[in-house]
Amino acid sequence: MREFAQPLIEGMLAHLPEIAQRIRRYCQNYDFHRISAVDRNVLRLAIFEMLYRDDIPPVVSINEAIELAKEFGGPDSGRFVNGILDRVKDDLSRPLREAAHAKDGSAPKK
Repeated sequence: MREFAQPLIEGMLAHLPEIAQRIRRYCQNYDFHRISAVDRNVLRLAIFEMLYRDDIPPVVSINEAIELAKEFGGPDSGRFVNGILDRVKDDLSRPLREAAHAKDGSAPKK
């Protein structure tokens, strides 16, 4: 589990300012600091995956984030996370339902 989670956490932390800026952009009329810690961290992880992990299809990141938010967040967390990630999804230029593969035949970025 740690082998899977460690690169995600380190990658998310490395890109935290950009990820936070995206969350702020899509949370119009809602103070960033009022987002619950659970929702904020679920969003951070999902946005990192969507932007920087070509080996994870964006729809997988969205679906997993919604489930985490429903499980560990408040009553409206699933809907809130879905709304933000749906807007992030619209900015992507890669396929939403499949992992991108390197054109040179090498393994996908992790």
